[in-house]
Amino acid sequence: MSVSVLAQNLRGSEIIKIAGEINELKKQGQNIANLTIGDFDSNLYPIPDALKAGIVAAYGHNQTNYPPADGVLDLRESVSEFLEKRLGLKYKANEILISGGSRPLIYSIFLAVVDPGDTVVFPAPSWNNNHYSDLTNANAVIVQTRPENNFMPTANELRPHLKGATLLALCSPLNPTGTMFKKKDLEEICDLVIAENKTRKAGEKPLYILYDQIYSQLTFGEHQHYNPVTLRPELRDVTIFVDGASKCFASTGVRVGWGFGPAKIIDNMKAIVGHMGAWSPKAEQVAMADFLRQESAVNEYLDDLKTKIQASLTTLHEGFQALKAEGFKVDSIEPMGAIYLTVKVDYGGKTTPDGDLIKDSADVNFYLIKEAKVALVPFSAFGTDETENWFRASVGACSLQDIKNMLSRIKAALEKLK
Repeated sequence: MSVSVLAQNLRGSEIIKIAGEINELKKQGQNIANLTIGDFDSNLYPIPDALKAGIVAAYGHNQTNYPPADGVLDLRESVSEFLEKRLGLKYKANEILISGGSRPLIYSIFLAVVDPGDTVVFPAPSWNNNHYSDLTNANAVIVQTRPENNFMPTANELRPHLKGATLLALCSPLNPTGTMFKKKDLEEICDLVIAENKTRKAGEKPLYILYDQIYSQLTFGEHQHYNPVTLRPELRDVTIFVDGASKCFASTGVRVGWGFGPAKIIDNMKAIVGHMGAWSPKAEQVAMADFLRQESAVNEYLDDLKTKIQASLTTLHEGFQALKAEGFKVDSIEPMGAIYLTVKVDYGGKTTPDGDLIKDSADVNFYLIKEAKVALVPFSAFGTDETENWFRASVGACSLQDIKNMLSRIKAALEKLK
């Protein structure tokens, strides 16, 4: 049976493939510490009590019909208040779009501004920009980043690729690394975009910025979140934000995301999301609108969530640093935000106890799954070369004790390699 060229060539999620392998092992009775999925174990990290009660109440009040295509007005107004209060960003309700999580927002941004053949620039590692470029038949320009800069792109790395480009896709805190833009670095990138747009002729599409800040409320210590519009207000007309409740309230299944930006772009995205039918459920929207205005409940929940996530990330980071100090070929980057730790397990070329040669990061990962009962995601799933032995470790589905226990298993597994 014939299918479209797109269907034939579209790549599936590498993370879901790894998860499938893990699930098979679990069916066999093996207990795998799963650090692969960017999600939360809802038994460890339940959604806020007030939000849960609000959702139940909304269903009790029969809030079960179609929501407006751009989202319930009360929620858009609530998001507007939330953004101004917590991030200093002033966007009106008509500049905000609600959708079923952040994925429809990202896809609708691509569809709203990118024509087939247009150039989309994004760093590697990064999450799913390659797939959305495939879906829109864009010319994807993947800019490799360096561990020396915490895998965040720099102006010098991006500069050669922005001439004539349509979209620059950025994310901070970054999935998969858990690292963030420094103020100076983001300012320099913003200035590049401003300079490039000054070269565009009247009627020509500008260079837009897709700025994914879904983890902006999950930052640790002295690390501060920055965004293009606050740093360079003149970028307001070309910056489209992706944000929402999925990560900051551990509510990935609640499916309430919000995008915001220039009203003209948001209007076009609204039409696209409407045709997808990718709305957030109405009851969840009604409840979220009420919850976002409960400042003390929001602060209490975020403080608790961040404390727990930071403890898990720090424990894993310190564990890898201890292994590094013992001479193991591993490393990690200080956790800054999100629910991810960047780790290095540099054992390509080694041989397993079964005599198998470890050729690349995928081999390293499956060896750790088998021997240490720990599953990571290679950065190759996010656009880097398979020989780069850097990995994403996501702590949302593991308890702190799980993380403490796995460190000794990782050590024992690495000791067996020759």
